[in-house]
Amino acid sequence: MTKYLSFAAAGLLTVAIVGTSMAQEAKNPAVKARQSLMSLYAFNIGQLGAMAKGEAEYNAEAAAAAASNLATLTQVDQSAMWPAGTDNAADPSSRALPAIWQNFPDVSAKGQALAEAAVAMQAAAGQDLDALKAAMGPLGGACSACHKAYRAPKE
Repeated sequence: MTKYLSFAAAGLLTVAIVGTSMAQEAKNPAVKARQSLMSLYAFNIGQLGAMAKGEAEYNAEAAAAAASNLATLTQVDQSAMWPAGTDNAADPSSRALPAIWQNFPDVSAKGQALAEAAVAMQAAAGQDLDALKAAMGPLGGACSACHKAYRAPKE
C-alpha cells in the first residue's frame, strides 16, 4: 500500500508539474519554474487544509504523504528561479514584487520558516487530525508572511 501511495504521489507530482507548466503564460523559464513549485506547495497544502477544515475526511496516510511532499519541496534549491528582472513590473505573468530583490535576506528567512513549518507538519500530519490542525496554523502563517510582503494580489 505504501509503495502504491509513493507511486501515486510521484505520478500526481508529475501531472501537476506538466499541467501547471502548460497552463501558465510566463515566458521566462525561471518564472515558470517558481510558479510550478508554488503550485505544488498549494496542491499539498490544499490536501492538508481540506482535512483540517473537515472538507475532506482525515486520512493519516494521505496526510503524511502530502506533508512529506511539502517538506521535500521546501528543500528544492530555488536560487536559479529568482533572477533579477523577473518581478511583476518586468513580467506581467509574475506576482513577485520588486521588494523581493531589495530584501533577499528577509525572503530567505521566510523561506526557512516555511521549511521548518513543513517539517513540523511532516511530523504531525500522520498522527491524528488534532495534530494536523495544530500544525496548520504555523504552516499557513509561514506562507502568508511571505505572500503579504512579497506577492502582488490577484487582479
